Amino acid sequence: MTTEPVSFPRRHARTQRFTLGAPRSFTVAPDGSRVVFLRSRSGADRAGALWVLDLPGGGERVAADPLTLLGGAGERLSAEERARRERSREGGAGIVGYAVDAALELAAFALSGRLFTAELRAGTARELPVPGPVIDPRPSPDGRHVAYVTAGGLRVVGAEGEGDRALAEPEAPEVTYGLAEFIAAEEMDRTRGFWWAPESDRMLVARVDDTPVRRWWIADPAQPERDPQHVAYPAAGTPDAEVRLFVMDLGGARTEVVWDRARYPYLARVHWSDAGAPLILVQARDQRGQLYLAVDPDTGVTRMVHADQDPIWLDLFAGVPCWSPSGQLVRIADEGGARVLAVGERPLTGPQLHVRAVLDVGASDVLVTASAGAEADAPEIGEVHVYRVNELGVARVSEEPGVHSAVRRGEVTVLASSTLDRPGARVRVLREGEPVTVVTSYAERPGFSPRVRLVEGGARRIPCALLMPRDYHGDTPLPVLLDPYAGPHASRVLAAHNSHLTSQWFADQGFAVVVADGRGTPGRSPAWEKAIHQDFTVTLDDQIEALQELAKHHPLDLGRVAVRGWSFGGYLAALAVLRRPDVFHAAIAGAPVTDWRLYDTHYTERYLGDPAASPATYAHSSLITDEGLSEAAGPHRPLMIVHGLADDNVVVAHSLRLSSALLAAGRPHEVLPLSGVTHMTPQEQVAENLLLLQVDFLRRALDLP
Repeated sequence: MTTEPVSFPRRHARTQRFTLGAPRSFTVAPDGSRVVFLRSRSGADRAGALWVLDLPGGGERVAADPLTLLGGAGERLSAEERARRERSREGGAGIVGYAVDAALELAAFALSGRLFTAELRAGTARELPVPGPVIDPRPSPDGRHVAYVTAGGLRVVGAEGEGDRALAEPEAPEVTYGLAEFIAAEEMDRTRGFWWAPESDRMLVARVDDTPVRRWWIADPAQPERDPQHVAYPAAGTPDAEVRLFVMDLGGARTEVVWDRARYPYLARVHWSDAGAPLILVQARDQRGQLYLAVDPDTGVTRMVHADQDPIWLDLFAGVPCWSPSGQLVRIADEGGARVLAVGERPLTGPQLHVRAVLDVGASDVLVTASAGAEADAPEIGEVHVYRVNELGVARVSEEPGVHSAVRRGEVTVLASSTLDRPGARVRVLREGEPVTVVTSYAERPGFSPRVRLVEGGARRIPCALLMPRDYHGDTPLPVLLDPYAGPHASRVLAAHNSHLTSQWFADQGFAVVVADGRGTPGRSPAWEKAIHQDFTVTLDDQIEALQELAKHHPLDLGRVAVRGWSFGGYLAALAVLRRPDVFHAAIAGAPVTDWRLYDTHYTERYLGDPAASPATYAHSSLITDEGLSEAAGPHRPLMIVHGLADDNVVVAHSLRLSSALLAAGRPHEVLPLSGVTHMTPQEQVAENLLLLQVDFLRRALDLP
C-alpha cells in the first residue's frame, strides 16, 4: 500500500513554516558553562521543552518536558495568556517562554496556567502551588524568589514554594499590575510589565489602567452561543491606557516613579542592571520627542540622561537603552542621515552600517546586528550581520552571506545563521570567536530549495527577490505575482532559504513571483524608512517601479499581474487593484487595514499623525474613501478579501467596511471569512487550504489553465 506524499501547503502548515523543532530563545550562563534554550522534539511537535547544553562538550539534556509535567493532559490557557501569545505571534505550545536568575541556575515558566521552576544544573523541574492562571513568572536575580502575575495582580513566592503573597492587587477590573498594555506589546516590543532590581530586594512594576480606552466587541458569528470578546482597543485618535510605574519592595511598599506623563505618556523601555540606576525611555504621543531618564529607586525622582527630537518620528530598538559596564548610556540613534550606535555622546558607527539592534554590551565592545548602510561599498541585498563595535572600530562576527543574529555572555556567543543555500538556521556556539559545537535542530527540511535571485530594481535601487518556477527553462513570459509585505518593521527580501518557500511554491504553480521591499521597510537608512511619512501609498509606487524595471530584463507578462499580501501586505494588495488597475489585474487581500482610523494609536499616529488634525492624510491612505471606488478609476479587477473573525489586531470591521464600499460602488469581489481565526492562522487545515484557495482564485482571475 502506498501513501500519497504530503503536499507542501500541508507540511508548511503542520511544521509552522518549518520552524517547529528548531532551537530558539537562548540564554548563556555568566561563567560560560551552560546554554539554555527552547526546542520541541520534532519538526511537527508544537510543544516546546526547556533544554540545557553543557559546555564544553557535555551534550544536550532536557531540563523540563511539558508532557511529563502535565502528565499527558492538554494545555488550558487563560484569555490573558492567549492575548499575550497573539501579541508576540507565538503559535507554539508547551513551554513558549522562560526567565532565569542571574547565575542561570533557576528557570521559571508558566505551563497551562501553572507555575513551574527548573533547577538547570540538576535538570529537575517541579510545580509551585500558587493561585493561577499564572502569567510571565520571573525569578529574582539571586534565585530566591519568583514573581508572577495572576488575575491582574503581581505576586511573589519563594523559590521553594513558601510565602506566596500579593504585592499589588488591581483596584478595579480595568487595572493590572505587572503586564504590558496592548500597544506596548503589539507595537513597542515591550512584552513585560515588571523588572527585578539587581539586588533582588524590589522591582519596578507597571500599573496599567484601561479605563480611558474605548471598548470593542469581537464576536464569532459562527458561534452565536458564545459571548463576544471584550477588548480595550486604542484606535488612532482615541485615548490610550494610563500607564504608571512604581518601585515595590517585597513587602508591597511602593514609591511612584515621577516624570511628565502628560507630555510623555508612553513607557517604551525599562532597564535595570548593576551598571547604574534604573533607566526608562518615555515617548511623547506624537513620537517626535523622547527622554532617557535615570530613576532614584528610593524616592522615585527621575533625572534626564539624554533627550531625542526628530521632526518625523523616533523609532524604538531592541536592546536599548541600557548602561555600559562603565555607566555610559548605550542607544541607537538617527544621526547624520545614518542609524548609528552611540555610547555616551559618541557615535561609534557611521553611514556604512545601518544598526538594527543591540545584542550585548560587554566590557570591551558592543555586539549589534546591522545591515549595509546607504554608503556601504556593496549592497549585500537581504543580508543582516552581527558586528562587534568599540572605539577602535567595527569587526564582523558572522562570515557567510545571509541573515544572522546572536546571544552573548562573556566569552560565549550563540550565533544563528540563515543562508540562501541551506534550509533553516544553523546555530553554532563560539568561545572567544572559535566554534565549539552546533546546537541540533529537529526542524523538517522543506524538500526543495527556492530558485531565487536577489536584485535591485528601478532608480531607487529597490531590493527585490525574483523567483521563477523550478522547472522553467524557457523565455516565454510568465504571469506575475507580487508577494510583498512592504510595510514598516518587516523585511521580506532576505538572504535566507526558508524566507522564500511560500513564494517558490506559488512560482511553481506557473508564476514569476516578485517580492520587493520599497520605502518604509527597514534596513537601508532612516530617510528610506521615513519616506512613508503621512502617505502609505508611496509603498505602491515602489512596487510598480520594481515590477516595471524587472520586466525589462526578465520574461514577465505585464498583461497578467496579480498581487497578494497579509496585514500591511493585504492593504497594499487591495490598494493596488483600486488605485492602479492599469498595472494590476487581480489581488488577494488578507487581513487588510482598510481604514487607518481603526488601527491602533502608537503605530498609526507615528506614520499618519493625529486623525483629527490630519483627516486628509487618513483619507488619502484609506481604502474606504479611495478614489479607486469611483467609476472613473478604471476597470474593475477581481479582489479576494480574507479575514479572521477573531482578529483583535486588524479587526474584521476593516474588511466588512471595504466590502460594503465595494458593493455600493458596484464592484464585484469575494470575501472569505475565517471563523475562530485571529491575525495568525495557526490552524493546520486553515493555513493549508488558504494557499490552495489563493492559487485557484488567481487562476480564475487571470484566466490561466
